[in-house]
Amino acid sequence: MLTTRVIPCLDVEDGRVVKGTQFKQIRDAGDPAELAALYNSQGADEVIFLDIGATYRSRKTMVDVVEKVSRLVFIPLTVGGGIRSIEDMRTLLNAGADKVSVCSAALNDPSLLSKGAEIFGSQCIVLSVDAKRTGKSWNCYVKGGREDTGVDAIDWAMRGERLGAGEILLNSIDKDGTQSGYDLELTRIVSEKLTIPVIASGGAGTLDQVVDAVRIGKADAVLMASLLHYRTYSVGEIKQYLREKGVRVR
Repeated sequence: MLTTRVIPCLDVEDGRVVKGTQFKQIRDAGDPAELAALYNSQGADEVIFLDIGATYRSRKTMVDVVEKVSRLVFIPLTVGGGIRSIEDMRTLLNAGADKVSVCSAALNDPSLLSKGAEIFGSQCIVLSVDAKRTGKSWNCYVKGGREDTGVDAIDWAMRGERLGAGEILLNSIDKDGTQSGYDLELTRIVSEKLTIPVIASGGAGTLDQVVDAVRIGKADAVLMASLLHYRTYSVGEIKQYLREKGVRVR
């Protein structure tokens, strides 16, 4: 049985870490390099950077951020947001990222996943799924959670695995920033249908909710932002609680 990874998420816009609720009400949360170095020192297993601006100017800023962070941090870095081509992937990997996360572009061109996996290896390709409940199912959303694609999120995650993605970053738009707990039903269904790791994202507000994501949601990793950025808990405190509850962590 693999250990559960604890992964801080840093949403970056104009070179600053920001945090919102359900992809809205954005506010400043700090400097990305400083926060990444802090979480590295606290024992984080990885760090994920998401460029929520995703414009060309913003991506240039992200390259600078990744270069700076990769010199300070000695854990895997995943970078996503606005990645539309193999060349975008190559640029960020050359800047120091260990993995790239794709969302909207993969829905527009699924071959981006297979081509990326072929060139860089599946371990480098993370499929990010921004899912929102619609009735009894969940649909994939794009453009920062504003546009419903009509694509079933669970089916898309399964197809992403077949295309070569090495990991799924499963973002619940309904839960994002609410601190009301992860979407356990969605996470469990996707985790049970896939063989690749699933990262639960969106809604962490208490330590018990983090445990539930692993125990009930069957997630391989837990992503969090608000819990860490606002110093509610450190990575070490979260890992210690998971250990006390019988969850294996590094």
